Amino acid sequence: MVTAAPPSFLPRAGLDRLIALLRDDGRRVIGPTVVDGAVAYEEIASTADLPLGWSDEQSPGRYRLVESPGPGRERAFGYTVGPASWKRYTFPPRVDIGRGRDADGTVTYEPVAPEPDALAFLGVRGCELAALRIQDRVLRDGPVADPDYVARRRAALVIAVECTVAASTCFCTSMGTGPEIARESADLVLTELDDGYLLRSGTDDGRRLEARLDPRPATDDEVAHARASVADVRRRIGDPVAVQGLPGRLQARLDHPRWAEIAERCLGCANCTLVCPTCFCTSVTQRSDLDSRDSVAVRGWDSCFSGDFAKVAGGSFRWRRQDRYRQWLTHKFSTWVDQFGAFGCVGCGRCVTWCPVGIDVREELAVIAPPAARRPLPMAAAAAPGDFTPARVERTWPETPDTTTLLLTDVDPAIAHGAPGQFVMVTRPGLPAVPISVSRYHPEGDAIELSIRAAGPATATLSSLAPGTPLGVRGPLGRGWPLEAAEGRDVIVVSGGIGLSPLRPAIDALLEDRPRYGTVRLYHGARTPNDRPHKDDLATWAARPDVEAGETVDRAGTGWTGPVGVVTHLFDAGRWDARDAVAFVCGPERMMQATVSTLEDRGLRPERIHVSMERHMECGIGLCGHCQLGRFFVCRDGPVFSRAELGDAFILEGV
Repeated sequence: MVTAAPPSFLPRAGLDRLIALLRDDGRRVIGPTVVDGAVAYEEIASTADLPLGWSDEQSPGRYRLVESPGPGRERAFGYTVGPASWKRYTFPPRVDIGRGRDADGTVTYEPVAPEPDALAFLGVRGCELAALRIQDRVLRDGPVADPDYVARRRAALVIAVECTVAASTCFCTSMGTGPEIARESADLVLTELDDGYLLRSGTDDGRRLEARLDPRPATDDEVAHARASVADVRRRIGDPVAVQGLPGRLQARLDHPRWAEIAERCLGCANCTLVCPTCFCTSVTQRSDLDSRDSVAVRGWDSCFSGDFAKVAGGSFRWRRQDRYRQWLTHKFSTWVDQFGAFGCVGCGRCVTWCPVGIDVREELAVIAPPAARRPLPMAAAAAPGDFTPARVERTWPETPDTTTLLLTDVDPAIAHGAPGQFVMVTRPGLPAVPISVSRYHPEGDAIELSIRAAGPATATLSSLAPGTPLGVRGPLGRGWPLEAAEGRDVIVVSGGIGLSPLRPAIDALLEDRPRYGTVRLYHGARTPNDRPHKDDLATWAARPDVEAGETVDRAGTGWTGPVGVVTHLFDAGRWDARDAVAFVCGPERMMQATVSTLEDRGLRPERIHVSMERHMECGIGLCGHCQLGRFFVCRDGPVFSRAELGDAFILEGV
């Protein structure tokens, strides 16, 4: 392991020395320079070729270079980004990929071996580094690598520059791509100051190059100034795109009327895809001699906006402009995540600036897929293990022979505004505190419902409390159901017995904002018809036309005409595909294990299956040790976990 060296300082004149060293090494240095009134990436020979003293002004559909004021007149990187990206050199617009020959009836084919020049990229921004990493995932690290891209990337040295300026079109902060740059993401990282550059090396090649430059150690003031400059850029950009849950939100809005409204403005010119540093769509054409005996296959950039991109026999399956814009935007911010594990956008803002009619993806995302309105959570008044806030039992009612629901009022606002799946610690003088999942929220009246099964002396006492009785409550505690992961996807909710209670707030939330989700399927299993909690809710949900619901019991009694058997048998009644769904499961552990196994057999990935694990929780904050589950404390890290997180701890006894 190499210990990161402290930053060094390269005087402004040292940048020419850096360019000269790179050229001495036989590399073509590609850097920013002014071409036709814009910053472009071209071969440079010295700092005289850089855009010294130039800055840029950008807004939707508008770009212009302006002279930098004051000390910025000497800066080489006082702009943000221009229309071109480094993709031009790692994934060129046109490249020969194969040759074919017909020599007197003998046909041969051979690939074109890549022979890239050794390059050095000078001035790569954080968003552009992220774009290179995204293209690495697609073209280098995917199931099939592109040999030309691999060779070109291997031949390029990357010298990055942190942003000390920002344009109004930048949103790297939302996408997690800048403006800060981690040293290990590039060979060298520069941060420009008025009199030079803070310098950090991230690779062995970078460290060797830094040593040849012989920079002096950076002072504390220089380090602080550099960090403050970049931090100021982050503050100015803000966080304009709500990316949490965005892929699902977009998938839930594929029929939003805004798509047609965008199409009225969109020219279909494909500028957004051509300036994008991550777009990788291509088409292959043939170039041949006059007698067609020798031909070359040429790969060239293409765009999902072009009319022929989706052309099949009988016409195009995306013939409307709104379909093509929707394909582009949803790929960037939704389906790319499924395909490659990251967004396809890095927040560079090029598509906003260079759209001739000024369509702003930030605005369109906010209209089409706005985040759910979240009420701010007040701080809980009681957090320490011995600290409780008072509440009062308003009324009670039986759910099953051994389970009672308590409606609590005068509840601390933090608890009344908790998240589905969270729990509270409940006590009375003389009773140990017990963890109880909230089975319904009534935030408009600062009230909650707790469904308590009388499993021991403490829970039996609590479940028998009379209306008007005061008790102590602490919370909200734990991690709840990840509803944001379900947005835009089908949702499968499976409960067993009293396990329906912790799921009830999640079901309420799903149905309250029904358009955000795909098909909602609710399955509940109980031992007998009398052991079914929340019977009125089960009937109400089953009667809804936008919900698929099913119930089963292990043993039928008099009057029961529904299915009999384990809850997973209910799955057989539907021919649904679980591969793009999210599942929430709660009940006895054996039931959850069987359910999870069945869902995995149907193609549901472990990271999309979420279960609620019950453990002995006395403190509720991970300090007493009772609830340890492998590497987790259930009260602090759960109680809701994904199947992927739990691993073997989910199926091994005694863990």
